[in-house]
Amino acid sequence: MNLGIEIGGTKLQLVLGDASGKILEAQRLSVIPELGATGIRDQIQRALPDLLAGRKLTAVGVGFGGPVDWRTGKIARSHQIEGWSGFDLAGWLRELTGAPAAVDNDANVAALGEAACGAGVGFDPVFYATLGSGVGGGLVLGGKIYHGATPGESELGHVRLDRDGTTLESRCSGWAVDARIRELKARHPQGLLARLSASSVGGEATHLAEAFRQGDADARCILEETAADLAFGLSHVVHLFHPAAIILGGGLSKVGEPVRKAVDVALSPLLMAVFHPAPLVRLTALGENAVPTGALLLAALARAG
Repeated sequence: MNLGIEIGGTKLQLVLGDASGKILEAQRLSVIPELGATGIRDQIQRALPDLLAGRKLTAVGVGFGGPVDWRTGKIARSHQIEGWSGFDLAGWLRELTGAPAAVDNDANVAALGEAACGAGVGFDPVFYATLGSGVGGGLVLGGKIYHGATPGESELGHVRLDRDGTTLESRCSGWAVDARIRELKARHPQGLLARLSASSVGGEATHLAEAFRQGDADARCILEETAADLAFGLSHVVHLFHPAAIILGGGLSKVGEPVRKAVDVALSPLLMAVFHPAPLVRLTALGENAVPTGALLLAALARAG
């Protein structure tokens, strides 16, 4: 039995499953940022006895929300939770569970999950872009995560869109879309999107999909602007790596086909002609299970290694 763990800035997921990535049991917990890394480690320690009761653990895989040294399992840093920098997460988990452990960036791990078990099956290479509280990316080539020099690679959110320092994350992350909707509420308070998100202070982007489905013009405008920025960032990915498929995950992907189509339409004109047709743009098939599924696969690799 393998253990897969997703450690993010807002959520913590622990799953048990097999070497094929199949999830058999899962727990999802909310992270309390004020408690820092110590709080998350306490949550893991408290959750494991019940989750593992009567089961023999063979390996652990972790998708961590930030840059890591994947060779050693040490955390470089978290951009959201204090107290992780330099922590030997793999070593701590080995001591805690008595099983081999591997740690990688969460977007890398999600890319592995989608490539092997999700929307990327049958394609190679596969690039995964996650659009949540931040923006991340991962590339799977020949069934393996592509790694650059330590401590990271495929940091899509930090791709610059201009020389002034505007990053993709500053335009396409959940908090960036939240900010656009707050500005909209001030300008156009009677619009549907503004009314749906009127009581929200943070998390306004969660209302974008419903407003779009109801034909709200403001929601369409924000979606198309965000998709255009994302496509611009992804055009660099295509020119550098030319993946066969690009998978869109994270909160924005919940808008569904409209966001996929908008990115697809915006991407094609940005690519040099010889790279046409553009890579296939697909929505995540695994959703919130992308990282846990990939973590189970990573655990299997840790055991084999």
